[in-house]
Amino acid sequence: MEFQAFQAKEIKKLTSVRANEVKIGESILAGSDYLADLSNCPAAFVLIGIPEDIGPRANCGRGGADSAWLPFLGKFLNIQETPHIKGKDILLLGAFDFNSTASYNSNDLDTLRNLVNQLDELVSNLIEKVVKAEKTPIVIGGGHNNCYGIIKGISKAKAQKINVCNLDPHADYRSLEGRHSGNGFSYAKAEGYLNKYSILGLHENYNSAEMMARLEQDGVHFNTFERIFIREEISFNDAVSESFAFVLDADYGIELDLDSIENFPSSAQSPSGTTTQQARYFVHHLASSKNAIYLHLPEAAPSLVDGSAEQAGKLLAYLVSDFIKARK
Repeated sequence: MEFQAFQAKEIKKLTSVRANEVKIGESILAGSDYLADLSNCPAAFVLIGIPEDIGPRANCGRGGADSAWLPFLGKFLNIQETPHIKGKDILLLGAFDFNSTASYNSNDLDTLRNLVNQLDELVSNLIEKVVKAEKTPIVIGGGHNNCYGIIKGISKAKAQKINVCNLDPHADYRSLEGRHSGNGFSYAKAEGYLNKYSILGLHENYNSAEMMARLEQDGVHFNTFERIFIREEISFNDAVSESFAFVLDADYGIELDLDSIENFPSSAQSPSGTTTQQARYFVHHLASSKNAIYLHLPEAAPSLVDGSAEQAGKLLAYLVSDFIKARK
């Protein structure tokens, strides 16, 4: 596993220049120019890709989460620059490369979980470096296993536990049975990196009674999808506000598992979920505070649905731009 910094010439290839328009890709900063010393970079936001699917496969799930990074780049670099979002405020740092990773395609759970452990350390170290340079990381692609490395890296950089708010049908709070995409938050909690954890939109059919009991025991705040949309005991907007209030007293991260969006091509695609507009509102609302310190968009898997790459990339670009606009 290696981290490859993005170069200006690669950005240029992906950016479609058009007369009388300015695209983000024309002014976004290239990672290769700043990776050695991020503190010299004037950008506030740092884009990082983790195109892997070992985490979901280590959780006995489907692959495909390695296929969202490039479609995202193709769309994001070609959105219009406006007074609300400018390329100079963003550093396209780069992405992890797994082409030479031994046993990447293994079906053995122990092997895959060992690889996730290795990835945890790489992600944690990189995120720690980004945050120590006083930048805001935005992480795209891969399984939800990478939440652990992000939380750990930020916690170490700030020398404190952090809060997290997650829009997700699954709590990802499984037992500490070896690392995978289903236990990033439980590991982060057990190891002292995660403080308050709020989950929005849990699907009651797909979270075990044992795990729900541990959520209650650990003081995790949650509202289920059924409570919001089926029994209508609370509105979606009020549930978002509840989650926001729960984490707002300290630095917090925003997690949006693409599994949460109805019919979105993801590792655990569902016919029942939030709308794209609700997902965008969630990101915008949570990002509106200065305490919002990162955005993580995992589990998109367009390779699992023929012809979905463009739309998947476009929605990811919307979510990232929503985050940046709200934070600014």
